[in-house]
Amino acid sequence: MDQLNIRDILTVSTILFAVIDIVGSIPVLLQVKQRVGHIKTGQATVVSLLIMIGFLFLGESILKFLGVDVGSFAIAGSLVIFFLALEMILGIRLYRDEIPETASIIPVAFPLIAGTGTMTTLLSLRAAYDAPTIIIGITLNLLVVYVVLRNLHRLEKWLGPAGISVLRKVFGIILLAIAVKLFRTNLGV
Repeated sequence: MDQLNIRDILTVSTILFAVIDIVGSIPVLLQVKQRVGHIKTGQATVVSLLIMIGFLFLGESILKFLGVDVGSFAIAGSLVIFFLALEMILGIRLYRDEIPETASIIPVAFPLIAGTGTMTTLLSLRAAYDAPTIIIGITLNLLVVYVVLRNLHRLEKWLGPAGISVLRKVFGIILLAIAVKLFRTNLGV
């Protein structure tokens, strides 16, 4: 194993931080929390870690085995993000989960934290960086994710109902734009 390069770790961490966008996901997380009562912070973080590391090593093989290319996978993820964004912007509820306990996994761990954008980014990073560097980048990001999820109630109090409403609409539009971009990029339009 080559010696770990701090610059590479910082680069990978920054790229993943931008893609995961946990800060931008606060309005969605608050909406999920409001719907189900609470989010299991540890469970969401660990499941996200397992999804990301599993996909780092097996993602392309799994998709090939299923006959799905990365572009189609990204388009499917963009549709999930699109509908989440519509919920935020329009104040409607499209996603209905009969078992609220699963909210820590869907939609928090997947697709919000370890979504298709994150997974396709991991495949891209795998081509440019070694696995230990990427794993450290994933771990650093999930520490931030854990802190945000753990302090969601404080963030909710600090923002207040009006702040949350404004953030939800603004980030809903941003999320909608990301969904459209992801869709267009992978559709080749």
